[in-house]
This record gives sequence, structure tokens and C-alpha cells, in this order.
Amino acid sequence: MAQLDDLAFFQHLARAGSLTATARELGLSLSAVSKRLKLLEARLGVELAARTTRRLTLTAEGERYLARGTLILDELAELESSLGERSNQALSGRLRVNATFGFGRRHIAPLLSCFCAEHPEVEGWLELTNFPLNLSDHGFDIGIRVGEPPESRLVARRILANRRILCASPGYIAHSSPLQTPADLQQHACLVIRENDSDFPLWRFERSEPSKKEQTVKVSGRLASNDGEVITRLALDGHGVMLRSWWDVNEHLASGALVELLPGWQSVRADFFAVYEQRRHVPARLRAFIAFVQQEMAGRVSALPESS
Repeated sequence: MAQLDDLAFFQHLARAGSLTATARELGLSLSAVSKRLKLLEARLGVELAARTTRRLTLTAEGERYLARGTLILDELAELESSLGERSNQALSGRLRVNATFGFGRRHIAPLLSCFCAEHPEVEGWLELTNFPLNLSDHGFDIGIRVGEPPESRLVARRILANRRILCASPGYIAHSSPLQTPADLQQHACLVIRENDSDFPLWRFERSEPSKKEQTVKVSGRLASNDGEVITRLALDGHGVMLRSWWDVNEHLASGALVELLPGWQSVRADFFAVYEQRRHVPARLRAFIAFVQQEMAGRVSALPESS
């Protein structure tokens, strides 16, 4: 029981952000809060936080203790709640989500907004990053990722069928040589997403008819960016060919602003999944949010054509 009390105390301390704020919220003296933190660190044998009276900064060990400890406390709360669970019980508690910038801004942010409006006792937090973060190390409940995770300890729920589409503007197509196979891309201006000064990217394609084939092409072009929205803008302006996700370009394809190229060749699947750590008792708010996203995404992005 003392260990659970320590977890709850440290969680409160981290959320308050300082010794002074914690003392005020718990109705304790500043010295009592400081002493308890010192006793906790002495028991664990590590420093959990660097602190002044005004600010508290978690160490790497403190971040890990908070992240894993929060999961333990959440699981305990969910277990106790489920023992007397009622069908009309309101969802409550923290829901922390990690997603990439483009997809997170466009879809996950508005969906989290709607979900929290329907469930006012849920505390929503969305953190957008360039790359997916480790859930347990950073205290996330859910991660939105492309592709099923390789880690067996993670549960994955598909929220959107997706594939990368080769496309360009009608203006670019009218003034460029025809594309018959992926290898022809080497003669075209390709708009590439470049990160961390990476080499020219490899675009991979496959076809099943009339016989299964694969082609991998090293592409290049004079325009590049580390941001997908910039690449889409450049393609709309007629600067070249791009390989972008269906969710990002389907509206432009429907309007005719972009045209799909090489429809007989498909790029790799890039389905989106909501992932979370395996646990004996999955919080109701987590299950409900994933179900909500699965349901609502169908109305936000048109279905991926079978031929694409």
C-alpha cells in the first residue's frame, strides 16, 4: 500500500509542477512535501526530480517512474470501477494520445475535441511529434501509428485503410514525358520528403497482374521538404510528382487538382492503427475513444479504392 501511495503522491507532484503548488493543493507544509519526496528517492535509490520551490523538473528516472506508475494506478482504478460497473457510468480520467503532426492536426485533434465534449470528465492530451514515441516511456495511453507495431506487447486496432498514391497536377502531366513503369520516374522531377539530410529516397511499387512484380526506384528532384503539406502544395503548383498518402490527397484527386499516375502499380500499404499497451484491464475511456475514432474516420476520409 505504501508503494501505491508513493505513486499517487509522485503523480500529483508531477502534475502540480512544483513543491509549493503540491503543498498548497494537498494542504501540507512545504517541508512535509519536500521530506516525502526525499524519502521516496531514498527508498528507490535514484533522484526523481531536480527542484526548487517554484519549479520541478523530472529526471529520466522520474519520467519512467511517473509513466509506468500512472499505468499501474489507471489499471487499479479501472479494475475497481469494473467491479461495480454500470452501463450508464460516465467516462472519466486522463487520456493521453501521441500522433504525427500531419494526421494528428487534420484528424486526431478534432476527434479528440468532439470526444471530450461528449465526455466532460475525460482529461484529453494530444502530443504531436515527427516520429512515434514509446508509449510507456512517455506516459501515453494511445499512439496513432502507420503500420502494425512489431512489439508483441502492443495491441493494434486499425482506424483507417491507407496507401501511398503516386500523383501529380494536370499541368505537370501535360508538359512531361509519359510514365509507363516506375523506372520512368528517374526521368521526372520528384518531390521528396527529406529528413535529417537523408539520401535520395527509394519509392517501392508492386503489381499482381498479369504477374507479381516489384520495382524499387531511387528518385530525385530539385525541390524537397521535411513537411508533407509543403510537398502537397508543390505538387498542386505543378512542380513534379509526389508519393503521398490517400488520406492526404483523396480530396485533390476527387476534384481533379491531382491525377493518379501508374494506377496499375501500387505503392506499399500505410494503414493507420491506434495502439496501446497490453493490460489485464483496459480503461473504458481508452476503448471508447478508439471505437469513436474508428467510427468517425469513415466519414472524414473516403474509402480507399480496391484498385489503389
